[in-house]
Amino acid sequence: MFKSISIPDKKIKITLHAIAWIIVIFIPLYLNYAFGGGDQHRLYQFYVHTFSAVFIFYVGYLWLVPRFFLQDKKATYLIILLGLILSTYLLTSFINDNILSDPVRDAKFMEAFKKVTGENTTPPFKVFGFFNHILSSILVSGFAMGLGVMEKLNQTEKKQKELEKEKLNSELAFLKNQISPHFFFNTLNNIYSLIGIDGPTAQESVLKLSKLMRYLLYESEHGVTMMSHEIDFMNNYIDLMKLRLSSRVELQIDFPKEFSDFSVPPLLFVPFIENAFKHGVSYRDRSFINIRMKIENDQISFSAENSIGKSSQTGDLQHSGIGLENVQKRLGLLFPDNHELKIEQDETIFRVNLSIQKKKLQV
Repeated sequence: MFKSISIPDKKIKITLHAIAWIIVIFIPLYLNYAFGGGDQHRLYQFYVHTFSAVFIFYVGYLWLVPRFFLQDKKATYLIILLGLILSTYLLTSFINDNILSDPVRDAKFMEAFKKVTGENTTPPFKVFGFFNHILSSILVSGFAMGLGVMEKLNQTEKKQKELEKEKLNSELAFLKNQISPHFFFNTLNNIYSLIGIDGPTAQESVLKLSKLMRYLLYESEHGVTMMSHEIDFMNNYIDLMKLRLSSRVELQIDFPKEFSDFSVPPLLFVPFIENAFKHGVSYRDRSFINIRMKIENDQISFSAENSIGKSSQTGDLQHSGIGLENVQKRLGLLFPDNHELKIEQDETIFRVNLSIQKKKLQV
């Protein structure tokens, strides 16, 4: 159970336990000599009961709770705990009655008790000690159980976050793979066609394709990039997509040119651009694609609007690249409460509006 605890967590736990031990050992020692007249007999009895409680705590915390309680073996946990409480009671009683007993002191106490009560009876110390031991043991065991359950919940939460991070990395890798092969070969075909017609444009397109592939293979590998690089990637992507557009397609692109750079998750907006080109281009009818981004104060606003070609089916939101549904999941994992995504469409227009708090993009 404790193998997953990191070294800093272990150091903190050891420090807290050491502080608790210092309090348990030295505070009563100081109080006894300062206000109790240095009665070592009373102090030793206190330590016996205290170490009994500490023993119950650590056995429960380190063994019983992780081995039985958290493994859905609660009946076994209760049986062993009850046996532990009874055995420690018998052990502490034996030590106090045989090793730490003080007959002279006990006789004086009995005489004083008879004078006060006027009765020739024995005080119910055994019964009181038994119930006191049971109550304190239950409290200590409950604390050990609560601490163990909290640690288990923390470990589960850490594992969940690790799984979510792995899922994000997998989706990013899948996104890169979706963009790379299909887009790469289509762009090569377009450049091949340009070589005999417009050599300079073909050379420029090869350079842009090289930058785009370098970004996909290297810059986005660590799961974080700069916003300026992301915008450069989107511009190169759009320029290469324009190679196959006809004059019947109206294209409007507006990305910010001056802003304070900051880090972002890579390929955050390109699925929407890919979707717009996939479903917004018609080779027979007039069509349009409008893509805009604004970075103002602490808000990033991105919008993509495109006409819906006749070949695209109404309601098709899942078959572009990794699918807009997967993009929504990725945004939900990255910014669960700090983004707003609206996807709308009618018979002729498809719209995407995404806003993210800029501060939450720092990764």
